[in-house]
Amino acid sequence: MPGPLGRRRFVGAAAALGGAALVGPLAPLARARPAASRPDTLATPPGFQPEGIAVSPGGLAYTGSLLDGSIYRVDLATGAGRLLTVGQGAMSVGLKLDGHGRLLVAGGASGQIRVVHAGDGRVLATHQAATGTAFVNDVIVGCGGAWFTDSFNDVLYFLSTGSGSGPSGAPRTVELGGEWTPTPPGGQSWGSNGIERTPDGRALLVVNDNVQALFRVDPRTGEAARVALDGGAVGNGDGLVVHGRTLYVVRNWNYSIDVFALSADGRRARFLRQITDPRFDEPTTAAVHAGRLYVVNAAFDSDWSDPTTSSTIVSCPL
Repeated sequence: MPGPLGRRRFVGAAAALGGAALVGPLAPLARARPAASRPDTLATPPGFQPEGIAVSPGGLAYTGSLLDGSIYRVDLATGAGRLLTVGQGAMSVGLKLDGHGRLLVAGGASGQIRVVHAGDGRVLATHQAATGTAFVNDVIVGCGGAWFTDSFNDVLYFLSTGSGSGPSGAPRTVELGGEWTPTPPGGQSWGSNGIERTPDGRALLVVNDNVQALFRVDPRTGEAARVALDGGAVGNGDGLVVHGRTLYVVRNWNYSIDVFALSADGRRARFLRQITDPRFDEPTTAAVHAGRLYVVNAAFDSDWSDPTTSSTIVSCPL
């Protein structure tokens, strides 16, 4: 999600949204084409404002809408796609796939976490992780389950992904401590945003927008320590991607992605370069597939009251 001004608009809009899910069968996606002919810009549907992204090993990408929580599935090889779920009501922000074919979806201002079948769009579970002033923003699967950030509260939510039969139990709240800088209360300042795993898989990386810093978090205790940055910046850091020992920080209002070399334990990050692209339109999150980085444009400055407004997912080299 974006900086304070843009986010305030979406929190207000989310409070007014409601509606039930309408789940229909998916049309078959077109047969995959060679990598050289894959589209490098994919349009999302009109009236669908994308934010998060998850990509399956087979190249199916999923993104959720900030406007009503709908989820769109698209074949990266062909560009053919279709709405997987329509009109959940609560927004869909960050989302990730677990190892059992399920989408774990952050529900923004609703305080919800949803579990969605990635094949047919059924909502398998809805958890109320938070009430009151909250914004469940992003998610990563690792360190024993799924971890969600809350941009208005200094906590992470942990959901055990369980077995193939479904997640087990309700979300557990883990307080952020140590060197973590507290977020001012009231929902006007934004703390945690993007989240990832360290390369060694033992800890979490979390952006703190309030202080424009990156933190390494012990998942057992919530103890946070600042990551030492050697050059570069993470201000306006939204989505995080760790690919091997490389960290990509999607910086929405900077219209860029800063690239760092990480230590295995995630305690140090050395700036390598910055990716810019004229197609970036307030990029929020990204995912790696087939040697490319797929970047979601949330287009916060567009007129989303117009039902014909749409946005894109763009592909660029790693």
